[in-house]
Amino acid sequence: QVQLVESGGGLVQPGGSLRLSCTASGFTFSRYAMSWYRQAPGKERGLVAAISTTGGSTNYVESVKGRFTISRDNAKNTVYLQMNSLKPEDTAVYYCNARSTVVPTTHWGQGTQVTVSS
Repeated sequence: QVQLVESGGGLVQPGGSLRLSCTASGFTFSRYAMSWYRQAPGKERGLVAAISTTGGSTNYVESVKGRFTISRDNAKNTVYLQMNSLKPEDTAVYYCNARSTVVPTTHWGQGTQVTVSS
């Protein structure tokens, strides 16, 4: 059974940090490019950061460059999103996404809420 389980969300003050984790099971993690998306109330879900299968390539949406870092540990089947210097506009539900590099298959996690507020 395919599962992506996110954790690490919560309430944080502006300027604070959070580290999101997404642990995968039920598929060959190392064959999947991994991404983090987010969706704020009333807005469409959008890409935040992505990482290649080996971790050798990453990309970020402009608004988080220099503040967020995506990484992965293929031995632990886990992808991370380190979020620093958080802003109120970062408030959203954050979703983990796995995209196969072999077959046209995508998996989503259930999402974790991140709220940045004083």
